[in-house]
Order: sequence, then C-alpha cells, then structure tokens
Amino acid sequence: MQKSDQSIYTLQFGLVCLSSFLFSASFNMLIPELPAYLSAMGGASYKGLIIALFTLTAGISRPFSGKLTDTVGRVPVMAVGSIVCFICGFLYPVLTTIAGFLMLRLLHGFSTGFKPTATAAYVADLVPVNRWGEAMGIHGICFSTGMAIGPAIGSTITDHFSINVLFYCSSVFALSSIVILGNMKETLKEKQPFSFALLKIKRQDIIDWRVIPAALITLLSYVSYGAILTVVGDWSKYLGTSNKGLFFMVFTLASLLIRFVAGKASDKHGRVLILKISLVLLAISLVCTGLAYSSTTLMASAALYGVATGMLSPAVNAWTIDLSDPKHRGKAMATMYIALEVGIGLGALLAGWLFIDDIKTIPITFYICTGITITALVYLQFIWKAKPAETV
Repeated sequence: MQKSDQSIYTLQFGLVCLSSFLFSASFNMLIPELPAYLSAMGGASYKGLIIALFTLTAGISRPFSGKLTDTVGRVPVMAVGSIVCFICGFLYPVLTTIAGFLMLRLLHGFSTGFKPTATAAYVADLVPVNRWGEAMGIHGICFSTGMAIGPAIGSTITDHFSINVLFYCSSVFALSSIVILGNMKETLKEKQPFSFALLKIKRQDIIDWRVIPAALITLLSYVSYGAILTVVGDWSKYLGTSNKGLFFMVFTLASLLIRFVAGKASDKHGRVLILKISLVLLAISLVCTGLAYSSTTLMASAALYGVATGMLSPAVNAWTIDLSDPKHRGKAMATMYIALEVGIGLGALLAGWLFIDDIKTIPITFYICTGITITALVYLQFIWKAKPAETV
C-alpha cells in the first residue's frame, strides 16, 4: 500500500497521462467527420452503427483485457489498444465500401476495449488509496484534452486537406502513444507470461459483481454520450455552427476545468454525493441541448454537459476501485467499462433509430436520454444502500 502522503505527480504518472492524451486524440479526431463520410458512401441509414459497432467490440474485449491486465501486465494491454488505433488509421482509406467501413469500426473498437482498462488499473497501482479520486481526475483531464482537441483538429484537417489525411494523422497520434508506453515501468508485481490459455474466458472472468452499483450508474449516464456522438454534429450544423467539432471542444474544456476540483471533492465528500450532483447537472444539460435554438445556446448546453461529465467520470472510476478487490482491479475496471460501452452503444442505436436525416427528431432523443439519466439518480437516492465497506 502506498503512503498517503506520496505525491501522485511522478514521471510514470506523467507518461501514462501523456499516452492517454495521444490515444484519446487519435480516435476522437475521427468522430465528427465519420457521419458525413458514411453518408457520402450512401450509408446514411447506418449512422447509428458508427458508434454502436465501435462500442460492441470494445465491450466484448473487456473481459479479455481485464483478465490480461491482472495476469500479463498493465503496460502490454495498454500497448495493444494503441496498436489497433495505429493500424485502423491506415485501413480506412483502403476499405472504402460501406461493409468495409463498418468492419473497421468493429476492429477499431478493440482499442478502447484494451487501453482504458489497463490504464485505470495502472493509475490505481501508482497512487495512494486516499488520492484515487484526484488521480483519476488529473488523468481524466489528459484524456479529455485529447477528446477536446481531437474533433477540432479532425474537422480542420478535413476542411483544409482531405479525410484520408485525417485518417493518417490519427495513426501518427496512436504511434506516438505506443512510443511513450515503451518507457513505462510495469506495476503488476506477479506477472505471468502470455499464453493463449489466458484468452479462455470463464463465467467468473466476465463480471466483477462487487462493482455492479458503479457499473449501473455508468451505463445509465453514458447513454446520452452515445446519442451525442451520433447526432450532435448534425444538430450543430442545423443551429448554425460551422465546425462540427466545436460542441465536443466546449464540453470537453468545461470538463477539464471541473476535473481539477471534482476528483478531490470525491475523495473528501464521498463518491456518491458527487455522483448525485453530477447526474442532476447532466439531466439539465440534456434538456437544454434539446431546447437549444442557436449556436450560442447549444454551446452553453455543451459547457454544462461538460461540467456534469467532468464531475461524474473521476467519481465513478474511483468508486469502482473502492468497491473492487485489489487483486482483480483489471476485472473491476473491465466491468465498469463494459457498462460504459453498453450505455454508449445503446445511446447511439437509439439516436440512429430516431434520426435518419430528420432533424426534428433530435430533441426527442435528448429528452429520452434525460429520462434515462434521472433513472440513475433515482437508483442512487432510493435503491442503492451502502454496505459497511462501501461508505466512501
């Protein structure tokens, strides 16, 4: 166990944060341009699958990444995620049919199925238990910076060059993430050499039941994010925003600012209280997004959405670690991320089902997501009861 006064600002922590920033920017820079790219192929009716397929394979791969994180090591599993991103960036310009594109979205999803799972376990290994919230907040700042910069860079590259150049730039960012991982020290003490037998997943390897409360909140709260990824580009354009990545930049920058204090607040005041506050703000922001009537009001909604998610993310990550067994942190984080991918995937499918180039259906999508978010709040307020060991 680390000493409580140990600084979290070490070289290794800095490297994992930098690697996560580059990894996040790599795949997020594609998001605002992919719906139009698919429509140009004649696949407008498949827009919901852009995110849904990505999250499907991310979710499927979580049990494998969780098990490998707890056996082979944190760093190798992180590397697999970045390598997949690197490869996919070069394949998008080659596979230019609708079927090829959708197949690539499936493959690309493995990247987020591996890297974030191992990264969260790595961060938990590095820092003292009483500073997990703070560490997750700082790491989240770096990951979210990639989310903020990525879409804006992606739209700029596509506007001035071409979408193929964007795909290649995505690969370059992923490659940089891989190079940084090569300089990171492994934190798993009892490592096993890789064998194909480790890829055999048993029922008990899939879900860590101890962290189900955190996983449920994650699932319900991230449905809205899947919907936003699918339709906010079209909603932004309709309301007069020329750069479709601007919504992502605004909400992510707001998320960055709140994370400086949100993680520490969850360490001091408890995860559940911070989660309740964030869910209230999240519901309000979704209603405001649906009611937006101009680019200015949409950006204000994006900022509020960013504040809500910036509070929620480090708290739910730290709560997952709180509830988990230290020997199975990989499986615990995999469980939480499975829930995250299911939530995002359901949100994307919902938005894609309601919206087939009919702009009038977009507000309804956000209102439905508001109801789902309120369900998470009701669970925390009236259903979930803390056990003695879960009083954080």
